[in-house]
Amino acid sequence: MEMLHYDFMQRAFCAGGVIALLASVLGVYLMLRRQALMADMLSHVSLAGVAAGAYLGINPTITGFIVAIIGAIIVEYVRRSYKTYSEISVAIIMVGGLSTAVILMNLNQSINKGFSAYLFGSVVAVNQTELMLMIAVAVIGGIFFFVFRRPLYQITFDEETAKTNGLPVKSISFAFSILTGMIVAAAMPIVGVLLVSSLIVLPAALAIRIAPSFAAAIWISMVTALIGVFSGLTASYELSTPPGGTIAMVLLLFLIVGIGIQKLVRKLGKQQASRQKNAARQ
Repeated sequence: MEMLHYDFMQRAFCAGGVIALLASVLGVYLMLRRQALMADMLSHVSLAGVAAGAYLGINPTITGFIVAIIGAIIVEYVRRSYKTYSEISVAIIMVGGLSTAVILMNLNQSINKGFSAYLFGSVVAVNQTELMLMIAVAVIGGIFFFVFRRPLYQITFDEETAKTNGLPVKSISFAFSILTGMIVAAAMPIVGVLLVSSLIVLPAALAIRIAPSFAAAIWISMVTALIGVFSGLTASYELSTPPGGTIAMVLLLFLIVGIGIQKLVRKLGKQQASRQKNAARQ
């Protein structure tokens, strides 16, 4: 536990744990709403905010955070304009964000050097301000998911029925999109812009695959994300590898091993049932 003697590792574990719990819950809702690519899209949009902040001499974390929220609002408007082809909104906003980031980076070549921390994540990138920002987002997200847990459940599985029941679907969807932007922007210092979707999608993908119920999926996703982030940060420190890539690789291994174990258990269960049938016939 030598690594926990360092302040930057303490901040990284604290920030990673907070974001892991929040992002994993968000991931379950996004996957069930078939919006898994939304996190990836918003991470690319926030890159434009980071580039703008670096170019204008403003804190890139703050500008990335604000632009991610604006992107989340815009994508909700575009999604409603293309109801039949909702994935078009993801492509449109992603193209806009990436092109803006590339142009701003090209205008000032000196800002490229500091971008690796935002692109791939770094434990040393988590400062006190970012940690406080993550905790604030976690508090807001926790309150949102607790207060709107029942309406969100209905909207996730059947938006039209939720409207018929009188739920404010439009307002809740906007709030959900804004929260998604906030969580994506807050997760950037840990796993980076390019890998932020791994923290949101991979634990949820495993949980939805193996969980017997919606509530179980939320808990499995949270535990998987928490163990994955802590294991990834530890491996990153011991092996001197990039934290974002290491965390994403650990979560990917969890998903592969989890699916493998599930298939093995099902196969053994079928074999056991077959043996019992044969024994009953004899």
